[in-house]
Amino acid sequence: MAEHKFRPEIEVLSAADVPRRRHWDDAEKIRIVEDSFLGHRQVSATARRHGMSRSLLTIWRRQYRAGELGVDAPPAFIPLAISPVAPAVVPVTAQQAPRDTRDVQLEIVLRNGRRLLVPSSVEPEVLARLLPALEGR
Repeated sequence: MAEHKFRPEIEVLSAADVPRRRHWDDAEKIRIVEDSFLGHRQVSATARRHGMSRSLLTIWRRQYRAGELGVDAPPAFIPLAISPVAPAVVPVTAQQAPRDTRDVQLEIVLRNGRRLLVPSSVEPEVLARLLPALEGR
């Protein structure tokens, strides 16, 4: 009768076989986080695209909102109310108000869930015509 001895196979792992942790600089983190803000439910898809975990991207998003990722100023949210009738005349002081040199994007969330990103330099009359069309009235 043949002898049957149990000989477990052993696999030796070395440090050279394990991928190293990646180091992300702040500029790369900011680019990835802003990419995750571009569409609806983009956290998981963005994390997969960059080969990282969803939880790490969630942490970075939280840090980005708190201004901890090297951003000069965190994004500011301003409440926006749109009246059904646009004002006929814009005051002269509002027309001549100095604008910031850098153009900031505004995010407008409509009642139907759509998000609209517009530059802060957009004319109010253009927005007044565009928003009702996007709301699907």
